[in-house]
Amino acid sequence: MCFRRDMADKTFEERKKIIYEFISDPHYVPMKQKELAVILQVAKEDREELSRALEELLGEGKIELSKRGRYSKAQPRKAVGVFTSHAKGFGFVSVEGLEQDIFIGENDTGDAFLGDTVEVVIKGHGGRRPEGVVTKVLGHSVTEVIGTFERSKNFGFVIPDNQRINRDIFIPLERTRGAVTGQKVTAELTDYGRGRRNPEGRITQILGEASDPETEVLSIILAYGLPTEFPERVENQAERVAKPVSDADRAGRVDLREEVCVTIDGEDAKDLDDAVSLKKEGDQYILGVHIADVANYVQENSALDWEAKERGTSVYLADRVIPMLPRTLSNGICSLNEGEDRLALSCIMTLDERGRITGHRIAESVIRVNRRLSYTGVQKVLDGDLEEQARYPELVPMLLEMEHVSGLLRRRRRKRGSIDFDFPETKVILDEKGHTVDIRPYERNAATRLIEDFMLAANETVAEDYYWQAQPFVYRVHEKPDADRMQRLGTFIRNFGYQLRTAGDELHPGEIQKLLDRIAGTPEEAMLSRLTLRSMKRAQYATDCSGHFGLAAPYYCHFTSPIRRYPDLQIHRIIKENLRGRLTAERVEHYEAILSEVAKHSSETERRADEAERETVKLKKVDYMERHIGEEYDGVISGITAYGLYVELANTVEGLVHVNSLEGDFYEFDENASELRGARTGLAYRLGEKVRVRVKGTDRLCRTIDFEMA
Repeated sequence: MCFRRDMADKTFEERKKIIYEFISDPHYVPMKQKELAVILQVAKEDREELSRALEELLGEGKIELSKRGRYSKAQPRKAVGVFTSHAKGFGFVSVEGLEQDIFIGENDTGDAFLGDTVEVVIKGHGGRRPEGVVTKVLGHSVTEVIGTFERSKNFGFVIPDNQRINRDIFIPLERTRGAVTGQKVTAELTDYGRGRRNPEGRITQILGEASDPETEVLSIILAYGLPTEFPERVENQAERVAKPVSDADRAGRVDLREEVCVTIDGEDAKDLDDAVSLKKEGDQYILGVHIADVANYVQENSALDWEAKERGTSVYLADRVIPMLPRTLSNGICSLNEGEDRLALSCIMTLDERGRITGHRIAESVIRVNRRLSYTGVQKVLDGDLEEQARYPELVPMLLEMEHVSGLLRRRRRKRGSIDFDFPETKVILDEKGHTVDIRPYERNAATRLIEDFMLAANETVAEDYYWQAQPFVYRVHEKPDADRMQRLGTFIRNFGYQLRTAGDELHPGEIQKLLDRIAGTPEEAMLSRLTLRSMKRAQYATDCSGHFGLAAPYYCHFTSPIRRYPDLQIHRIIKENLRGRLTAERVEHYEAILSEVAKHSSETERRADEAERETVKLKKVDYMERHIGEEYDGVISGITAYGLYVELANTVEGLVHVNSLEGDFYEFDENASELRGARTGLAYRLGEKVRVRVKGTDRLCRTIDFEMA
């Protein structure tokens, strides 16, 4: 591209810069591309390069193109959003309505603090993502910080647990509340800091010694804003409503107390909210899924209801459960305990020999569980353990038939393309002081899958029923994955000899399941399965029934756990009102007004619970490996970055082998091949490769584990 003779020796980037400076000139008048070519004296053979330069400047957000095809300097665009900082200094601003977050460079964050609502000027695109500068802080949302206190001679400071808060909190001596070095504390922020000045605060609570397991978990609970105690009025109300089932309670309900039904749960479960029954009539199966009628005890807009709605979900941490409802209900009258009358909402489905649900009935019922069974015990029965079968011989035929029906349902799901991510979850074994004594994978078996299959069938059946009734409802939806993310996944898995077939931009969930089947049993299975899962969108709650991609289900909801999930409790109310003929136009209008917020808040509390659960498990893994420093383990390379290799052990613990600890060569990261390769020897470390590592060290604050090659 040649305009003026002094441009002949310029690079493309230098020429592009001059074009931008020309368009940015105060005296410039917006022009079309042809006019620019004439003014800049661009030769005909260089017009394509001019076009490329203009396209790049448009993509970077530096210039704009009018509807009439004229180019001008881009005007700064302002937006308001929520700032999220990163441990390395940069951050992101999420703006409602924008698909991508705005990247904020380290020097452009201004005085923004984690969680602040900020005004940002979008200055262009540094790549795929828009970039911006924080110009004003409009409000703060983080008012307290959990961290470790350090005391010096004249002042104290708190090192935040949250790595995204990358500045310590200054604490004047008179505001330390007697805290000493090494204690975990809560600090209320009194000043968020400006420029180079650190934020300032005061100690409001001393949680205990930072190394104490109880204190560490408590700090996670407080950091995520999880409620620990129920207000007194909520506990009192739970006590008042938790009355034994009476004749008045049973009136108008389907009496299923003579039906043989069982609960199947983990040995330590206390909130038993689902029971199952099965019998064969001719060539059909009658499958009953009976769910605790929690809505009978938790009335809408009561103190119990407001507390449950706020909590959104029960939270299952490594050493405790934070329930959605007081234990008087969750472990008492709402728990389907063996031999006791319980109120339920039953979904009774008729299935044929091919596993098709040919009919169903949803009814308010009263049940009496014949036997409380465990996954371990049922698995033994299914495996033919004669000793276990002799403990309850009257139930063995039903359990064997349940396994058969479970298989029919699963095959039908698989046939339509449902995805089954069979990850080994982490089971953490603690001693009485809360220290980790063992970590092992918690494997699924035929007994756990049996309950899973029956619950999925009930959830789909109820969702389809209420979709076609066109009643207001809360659905569980899972959107199709983004085409570009699937394309990147497809490119990556080709390195391992696998592929994903797509029809244009459309990907059928069955293709993902085929991939999972092909990688089953391979060294790279766990790594590729997790990568595939991360490439998909997150399931959430919604009032529109847009289907569940992962299950390949057009209709899906959460109906089966009202003790521990608020959306389930909410739809139980709708179902009960509908069954009783009370879902009037006025009630429909009421539900239409509130359900969007219920779905949104429930999705948020679910995400909060998941993150807190993950952090607690990471903490317990660090606690365990801290006592095994120097020991060697076999593992599989589960991730590769420019700074090292992530290695996952058989017990699900993952740690980093830093690139600087790899001896004998200088290793370079090849992103396309996803490998670290030695510059001199050519030795490469690849994903899925088996390696032997030694535990080098741990970091309790960052909850990370370091390995080195053994």
